[in-house]
Amino acid sequence: MGGLAQEEMDNPTFRSDTVLSDVHLHCPSKSHLMVRLNAVGQPVFLSYFKLLWSTEDLASGKHVREITTGREHQCRSDELCDKDSSNIKIEGELNSEGVEALLDDDGDLEVVRRPRSASAVQAEDLLRDIVCPVILMKGKEDAFEDEEQECTCSDVVKIEHTMATPLEDVGKQVWRAAFLLADYILFQRDTFRCCSVLELGGGTGITSVIMGTVAKRVYCTDVGEDLLTMCEQNVALNKHLMEPGGGEIKVKELDWLKDEFCTDPEAPYSWSEEEIADLLDHCSVIMAADVFYDDDLTDALFRTLYRITHNLRNSCTVYLALEKRLNFTLRHMDVTCEAYTHFRNTLNDLENLQDGKMKYTVEPIKLDFCQFLVYERIEQLELWKVMAEHLT
Repeated sequence: MGGLAQEEMDNPTFRSDTVLSDVHLHCPSKSHLMVRLNAVGQPVFLSYFKLLWSTEDLASGKHVREITTGREHQCRSDELCDKDSSNIKIEGELNSEGVEALLDDDGDLEVVRRPRSASAVQAEDLLRDIVCPVILMKGKEDAFEDEEQECTCSDVVKIEHTMATPLEDVGKQVWRAAFLLADYILFQRDTFRCCSVLELGGGTGITSVIMGTVAKRVYCTDVGEDLLTMCEQNVALNKHLMEPGGGEIKVKELDWLKDEFCTDPEAPYSWSEEEIADLLDHCSVIMAADVFYDDDLTDALFRTLYRITHNLRNSCTVYLALEKRLNFTLRHMDVTCEAYTHFRNTLNDLENLQDGKMKYTVEPIKLDFCQFLVYERIEQLELWKVMAEHLT
């Protein structure tokens, strides 16, 4: 398995219907070694994502400023966000004489690239070093003994995932919006402490794992037995992160195209009546990350959101993280964001809903909070907060 799969991964070929997350693309000079094949024959990889602050620090209730003491080389509350959210600024501005000096004899502009400072190069190296997955292969325990010891610490998230999947299996990959939502959870951890949470479209479960470090109970939901099995494995791999706070994660099936919870006791990841009652009685937070890429699924998600929030005993807050993806379409002969546009229109329809039963208040969340995970916080990332209140 190892030799053939390694050869295939060294020389990857992607079909037209293959999708690869940007998180997995930023791995320069790294060999992608798989740990196993899943039930449908796809290679499964194990990646280690390092937290800039450990969950032990978070559980102790330390302030961000206290935690960063001694770790300034990894993250500062203000500086890291600035580095990730904007390009390196050129110091100084050229005056008219300076611009004139850059013109050649024909009047064409000669672009002279400014050498990057050593600090900028180091910053880039730091980002890539931390964001690159360390991927292991079965049978290599001795060679990776140090990594195994390191990754039992409270500052590492271990995630099994696939790469380069068909569109219907994108939930098996790790996506940037999941990191964004995870950052916000850790930054606002007091808001989520001891909450009961529902995640829709949990995928690999990385956001639920982070939520599980602060919340009381998390229902991580998706569809597909193979995906849910992978998610459950990731929950097991990261129990060490949830132990300090006593959080619990339950992996369950929730199909947005169906109106009811799956309660068939013979079906894997089905709901018990007690679990449904617990969710409806205590859930105060619903979240979803990077699930808005298909208009039909977006419609189904918002229908599910309405149905569940309407049936909850109490009001709740919904957090939606996504990446606005630009695509060139022949229909428009231009670069468009059709999936994003449909999301915004549907979100606007939800806010304007007047059924006399529910009121939804929508507001964007500024992305000026610090990063607990290192990734590219590009300007296309967005985070939305929806407050769902009962009117009757």
